[in-house]
Amino acid sequence: MSNTRLLTFRQALWFSAELLFWVPVTLLSLLLVYNTLPYFSFNPQFEFIQERIKLFVNPVWKVSFYIHIAAGVFCITTALTQFSSYILRKRKAIHVYAGKMYVFVVLVLGAPTGFYMAFFAKGGYWEKACFLFMAIFWFMTTYKGLTTIRNKNVLAHSIWMIRSYSMALTAVTFRVYHLLFYYSGMDHLDNYAISLWISVLGNMLVAELIIFRKTKHYITSLNPLL
Repeated sequence: MSNTRLLTFRQALWFSAELLFWVPVTLLSLLLVYNTLPYFSFNPQFEFIQERIKLFVNPVWKVSFYIHIAAGVFCITTALTQFSSYILRKRKAIHVYAGKMYVFVVLVLGAPTGFYMAFFAKGGYWEKACFLFMAIFWFMTTYKGLTTIRNKNVLAHSIWMIRSYSMALTAVTFRVYHLLFYYSGMDHLDNYAISLWISVLGNMLVAELIIFRKTKHYITSLNPLL
């Protein structure tokens, strides 16, 4: 009986942890989408565009910018459905079709435009290198997610897609860190660089922790003696 209660307690604890993770992630993701939509008025008066007005007159950069933010909005909202156990069990077709669209948008639109725009990113060498890394990592993890599911390796597919989503989610976590450091009085450029690196490395670390638990749980389920 004590073992049953302990198991129930652990399940309740993990459910609470998942709730504390997914509720703010969902709300912040939707807030990012809401704040991004005005850009599609194609008005160049936004501060982000004004800081890059010389780039904005470049038609290649301009088109890449709008494609990239559209891809980001789509991927962030789509990915929220991909990790729902309910959808996976009861509405698997949604998971499959949304996943195919996510992969297409990342590989064809989001990552390539992100890679191109990284060369013109705000900041110095290390900031540009970070954006290049993000684009390459996002592309490679998504591609691995595609190839593993084609090979019917569901666990590996799940692992690679968690890594892919962690990179898509940097758009959200970057703004959270940037806002916190802004109110702490940090210099703008320092804030930008630190928030960028913390969002990337932090998201990757969280992703690996989730994968570790998921993989450990999977291995344990295969062998009750472990």
